Amino acid sequence: MTTSPFSARELVGLLADDARRAVFAALVLGATDLAEIRRRSGLEIRPAAQALQRFVDVGLVLQGDDGTLHLLGEAFGLAARAEAATAPRNVEHDDEPAEVARVLRAFVRDGRLTSIPSVHSKRLVILDWLAQRFEPGRRYSENMVNLVLAQVHPDTAALRRYLVDDDFLSRDHGEYWRTGGNYEPGPEPDPEFEADA
Repeated sequence: MTTSPFSARELVGLLADDARRAVFAALVLGATDLAEIRRRSGLEIRPAAQALQRFVDVGLVLQGDDGTLHLLGEAFGLAARAEAATAPRNVEHDDEPAEVARVLRAFVRDGRLTSIPSVHSKRLVILDWLAQRFEPGRRYSENMVNLVLAQVHPDTAALRRYLVDDDFLSRDHGEYWRTGGNYEPGPEPDPEFEADA
């Protein structure tokens, strides 16, 4: 397990102050003494010295025998890895095959589509996920399709177009029906039979 001398919360707290952020930026850019920190940050001596002292006090900045300052920049990577190791894992799409789950985790959060993938292969995974919201054999008006899609993303026109273009939905005379997706499609519904039902 990854350990860190600082928690992510502590590091964020250290950078919650404008002067400390300016001093931190100067150190990241290579400042090795207070004069260089002041020159790079534009801070007066007192706020620069106080911010620097805070970093030294907590051990984020070390001072060499020659007085040179050294920022422990790797502390941020260590804290991020330690935080990730203890964070609860997203299990929202664990029942899917690994490749599908990876795409769904990247684009779907809490049942909502965060963005529409531009890469076609990834978009096909999302379209298949969306197609599951439509019952095979049932016909939908455009308004109904929009209502279903609006539950997961506001750009219903784009999603509707992609679903039709990639053969997940078919369209005729203002009606839509599911013709693709992760299921074995049966014969196309008979409109006369549906009218009798």
